[in-house]
Amino acid sequence: MPTTARTVLFHEIGGPEVLRVEDVTVPDPAPGQVALRVEALGLNRAEALFRAGTYYYQPSLPASRLGYEAAGVVTAVGEGVTELAVGDPVLTGPGIEMGAQGVYAERIVLPETAVVRRHATVDAVTGAAAWLTYTTAYGALLETAGLKPGDHVLITGASSGVGTAAIQVARRIGAIPLATTRTEAKRQRLLELGAAEVIVTGETGAEAVAKEARRLTGGDGVEVIFDAIGGPGFRPLVGALVTGGAVVVYGWLDRRPAEIPWNWPVTIHTYANMALTTTPGGRRRSTAFLDAGLADGGFRPIIDEVLDGLDSIGDAHRLLESNAHTGKIVVRI
Repeated sequence: MPTTARTVLFHEIGGPEVLRVEDVTVPDPAPGQVALRVEALGLNRAEALFRAGTYYYQPSLPASRLGYEAAGVVTAVGEGVTELAVGDPVLTGPGIEMGAQGVYAERIVLPETAVVRRHATVDAVTGAAAWLTYTTAYGALLETAGLKPGDHVLITGASSGVGTAAIQVARRIGAIPLATTRTEAKRQRLLELGAAEVIVTGETGAEAVAKEARRLTGGDGVEVIFDAIGGPGFRPLVGALVTGGAVVVYGWLDRRPAEIPWNWPVTIHTYANMALTTTPGGRRRSTAFLDAGLADGGFRPIIDEVLDGLDSIGDAHRLLESNAHTGKIVVRI
């Protein structure tokens, strides 16, 4: 029987102040769908961009939903659902279109393909901070860039959720992560997470970052760059690569145009996590990699702050946009 659930909506693009918590009807799951009770939400930079109208697709206004990543429990399944059952602890993520399917809510209904089983040892807050960050790092670094044991990888914006996950993914396979961060205050935390070296950028340009990365690698350069920034700094940053190295761009924090670098040969990849995780094989591989790391303790999602209740979502977005955090911000429902 359909019910209602408190749900975060926004009716115009803008800052955190546009977010509203409203009662929304939650239907019974149709064939191929599952109903979930949400226990925790993991915030991502993409959601702030989507709310502001600067993401790569636009919200469906008015009454757009928001959010990719949640941990919860299955409460009902539709006809034909075979992989999940009532009571299963789960995570959301693969293939969600936020405008219609956003997960910021007490209860949600999603396609079975957008939900994966949560490992039995993983609590909801940890789970909400894990799926998107680690599968993005896995897909970009291992499947796309081909990062190998002994390779150096330069991770820009390393204090973000994906950045901290990338440090751990690199360490897990025996690669050597070099991290960048804008402030000295985050250096020690990144070293504790496993960064071999931390480059504090401050107001330093990308050319200086590339020069320092080369110095730290004995003049050779890094095999892979994992870049969340783009913009005019992209071309000089790629100067950190070895000849024939690879750069993977997964974000555009600097929305200004980026030039193709001149130090050929170099391979440039762009990475969108949905391209991997919405395929059956990619979803299976990325989820298995995540589960293995969570089960043996190799992956430790970094959670900067946990806020309580949907009414805290505006404060959570303000914290997200302050860039003062390291790792993830989680809202517990």
